[in-house]
Amino acid sequence: MTDFASLGLAEPILRALTQEGYTTPTPIQAQAIPHVLAGRDLLGIAQTGTGKTAAFALPLLHHLADRKAPAPRGGCRVLILSPTRELASQIHDNIKSYGRFLGLSTAVIFGGVGARPQVDALRRGVDILVATPGRLQDHVQTGAAKLQGTEVLVLDEADQMLDRGFWPAVKRLSSVMSKNRQTLFFSATMPTEIAKIAGEMLKDPAKVSVTPVSSTAERVEQKLIHLDASMKRVVLSEMLREQGVGRALVFARTKHGADRVAKNLNADGINAHAIHGDRSQGQRERALADFRSGRASILVATDIASRGIDVDGVTHVFQFDLPDTPEAYVHRIGRTARAGASGEAVTFCAPDEVVKLKAVEKLIAMKIPSEDRRSDAGRAEAAAAQPKPQPQRGRGGRPGGGGQGAPRQGAPRGGNGAGRGAPPRAARGGAEGQRKDRAWRESDFRDGR
Repeated sequence: MTDFASLGLAEPILRALTQEGYTTPTPIQAQAIPHVLAGRDLLGIAQTGTGKTAAFALPLLHHLADRKAPAPRGGCRVLILSPTRELASQIHDNIKSYGRFLGLSTAVIFGGVGARPQVDALRRGVDILVATPGRLQDHVQTGAAKLQGTEVLVLDEADQMLDRGFWPAVKRLSSVMSKNRQTLFFSATMPTEIAKIAGEMLKDPAKVSVTPVSSTAERVEQKLIHLDASMKRVVLSEMLREQGVGRALVFARTKHGADRVAKNLNADGINAHAIHGDRSQGQRERALADFRSGRASILVATDIASRGIDVDGVTHVFQFDLPDTPEAYVHRIGRTARAGASGEAVTFCAPDEVVKLKAVEKLIAMKIPSEDRRSDAGRAEAAAAQPKPQPQRGRGGRPGGGGQGAPRQGAPRGGNGAGRGAPPRAARGGAEGQRKDRAWRESDFRDGR
């Protein structure tokens, strides 16, 4: 498709798109919009920053304008579920822009703010409701929200929406809707186990995948720095002061870590704000407003931001900590190189993060260009954290004759020289640490209580 008019969208929508400066649909928009207009269920996969919001918002606005009907009291005609408050607000703002000439009613619902205005909006009924699942589930349980009249359900960032932290709420919400509804899934990644769940909710869906699953933005220059954990603060401050670094996002693994990184940057004379799930809604909105306006050029965030911040002009993404799930890497670096621009993504890897790095490189099917700033002790720690090779059968499996003369410590060694004692302390604590990190990460996404 060469323009939006050829997609068959209503004239008021085309007029709004012209005012927004949109002329040519992106690949995901060109391929998804006809299926949505035809009323089909859809599974849409495209990397972040490619226009997924417009891919579902535009045809749904056309549908509502073409088939005018009163919004059901206490409910909505179209429900869009989002994993984070920031993403919900962003989607709501985009829909209001695209539909400014249609006279449709919209509302956004999420946690961290008063419930009364949300209850009032639901009582009147709205054409389009954008919500996080936790707070909407609360409204359903109190009887304020009635979803039986919902015609279309959209799950944005469906891989996160159907992950363990959200699946129970999504399942309960979808169970009270009409079975005849249209359902749309959009995401940048779709792991196999999540795709199976999507298959249970979608009826004969059209499938649109415009880029390889889990691909990274082509215009993002990726760089990896191996370094000791104690050097991360110094190296980050140095790099943020370099020429060419403008608006930058810094990702930390935990909420406490994000606060600590922001505090250290401010102590180093770099104006930075932190944003995560423990911040109040007012604090989160002020941090985003300062970041967008340039009053604070550095925003330190947990993975809540990789799904909800759409800010033009982000020149750099710094991963202070590697993510627990490799898919999050794709979303993080997708915050730069948006709208045709280029960007740079710099990842720090401490010795105890090597296993996470390997998972990322396996997912994106490339080895990230790297430099090594580790001390000798850091290199030794990284080597110890590497997965141990399986022992080979027979003798002579180790070069150099099995290392004669080395002191024997711990459990006996096999004949091939491969270590068979207890794993390093970091490896023994890894599983418990990952469970705690995941619990923190999931709490970042639970909005509504």
